[in-house]
Amino acid sequence: MSYTLEERGNLHSLNYRLFFKNAEGKYISPFHDIPMYADESQNIFNMVVEVPRWTNAKMEIATKEPLNPVKQDVKKGNVRYVANVFPHKGYIWNYGAIPQTWEDPSHKDEDTGCVGDNDPIDVCEIGTKVCSRGEVIKVKALGILAMIDEGETDWKVIVINVEDPEAKDFNNISDVRRLKPGYLESTVDWFRMYKVPDGKPENEFAFNGEFKDKDFAIKIIKNTHIFWKDLISQKTNAGELNCKNMCVSPSGSSYFCSADEAKALVAGTSVLAKEETIPSSVDKWFYFQRK
Repeated sequence: MSYTLEERGNLHSLNYRLFFKNAEGKYISPFHDIPMYADESQNIFNMVVEVPRWTNAKMEIATKEPLNPVKQDVKKGNVRYVANVFPHKGYIWNYGAIPQTWEDPSHKDEDTGCVGDNDPIDVCEIGTKVCSRGEVIKVKALGILAMIDEGETDWKVIVINVEDPEAKDFNNISDVRRLKPGYLESTVDWFRMYKVPDGKPENEFAFNGEFKDKDFAIKIIKNTHIFWKDLISQKTNAGELNCKNMCVSPSGSSYFCSADEAKALVAGTSVLAKEETIPSSVDKWFYFQRK
């Protein structure tokens, strides 16, 4: 499957949206319409890249908007950038989500004791290439970290692009530890500290911050796919989530979005215009004692 992108609005502003189209040129939802699997027999998953490595703009799939475009997160009326906690600069991996997954906020996880965070499952891609925002890549899972964010389970799957030149050498979390020494420790540190400059407490982790292996990661991904299936089939209350889709729900469903409806939705957003300047304060480094 191939996908194309359409930008609307001004990059790094409140009106910026990145819409997805399928090979037929029809608008789709990256949350619901892109398959979870790129190759189910090999447990190869699709990943939607939200944030390229080394960048700070906190881009994310807009789960509560029609067609779920990628947009920049908003905090106190302003677009959000993650702070740089020394020695990190921006995101230290290509960051994104696996489509057709959902961490159910009504389900208390048996391992973490916390409910889901109401989002698709997050992924950190550790390959050599800096990806582009909105890129859809094929990845294999290597392991998973259980972050607890303000009382909610927020899984972080460690993956590598199957087309990466190093991909053949990475088949489990132990390979990351062996071949990229310090990367996993830095990943825990990043997630522990990244909200501290905003005055929030350090994030916590289940399993004492230890990464679980590939098999455990695949099990969690498949569980979140089951939760998504319940969501899209209306067995679970969607709450504020927008489940409009082109490819999954039958035409009689309230979740089905026709091609004409999708065109009208996109046409109703701001046209592509000059990007906003990133504030110089985004480059600031913050220094904290680790506990």
